[in-house]
Amino acid sequence: MTDPARVPLSRRTRASLVALGLLIAVSAIGVLYERVGGRGNAAQGLCSDSAALSTRLASLYRGDIAAMRPVDPPRPLPDFGFNSSSGVKTLSDFRGKMILFNLWATWCVPCREEMPALDRLQTKEGSANFTVLALNMDTRNTERVPQWLDENGIKALERFGDPEGKAFQALRKEGLVTGLPTTLLIGRDGCLVGAMAGPAKWDSAEAFDLVRAAVK
Repeated sequence: MTDPARVPLSRRTRASLVALGLLIAVSAIGVLYERVGGRGNAAQGLCSDSAALSTRLASLYRGDIAAMRPVDPPRPLPDFGFNSSSGVKTLSDFRGKMILFNLWATWCVPCREEMPALDRLQTKEGSANFTVLALNMDTRNTERVPQWLDENGIKALERFGDPEGKAFQALRKEGLVTGLPTTLLIGRDGCLVGAMAGPAKWDSAEAFDLVRAAVK
């Protein structure tokens, strides 16, 4: 009895198997494109307004805000909830205006040092087109946060808190935050335009120039 494994394949059968292999390979490439390249193209479509903005602002990351880095291409951010004086808010609630999104905590010395400057930036440049969204990340003794803000004269910034750390976790998964303070510049379409790790002098001439150029 002949062993089927030893029967030579016909030329037509071999050609059919090669064609099948090519079809599988093409399908796999299509899936990979959908997961990586395709999704990237979709993100670029969603962030087309921020793409032009990112290019325009890149030269303004200098002086006291030189640590800000452009995000190229801009990309959508995950949506997450946090507390406010008027109830739970989400990042998408602020779509339609430029956001300087700052993560801070009272136990973070550099964060505390830059909060007055962020407050002055909001006082001078806050409008229907721009806001500083300073999100407090204290997870314990959160009742002390308003007291600290009052004692340090922080009046212009609306008070937002994330005692469960949901924002930090969501942004860490995106590779956008490893510590505090972290500041993200977000376009009107909700896409990330620039990112900075560490503190900055947000009441400097360079910071004002950046905000004014962003809201034009």
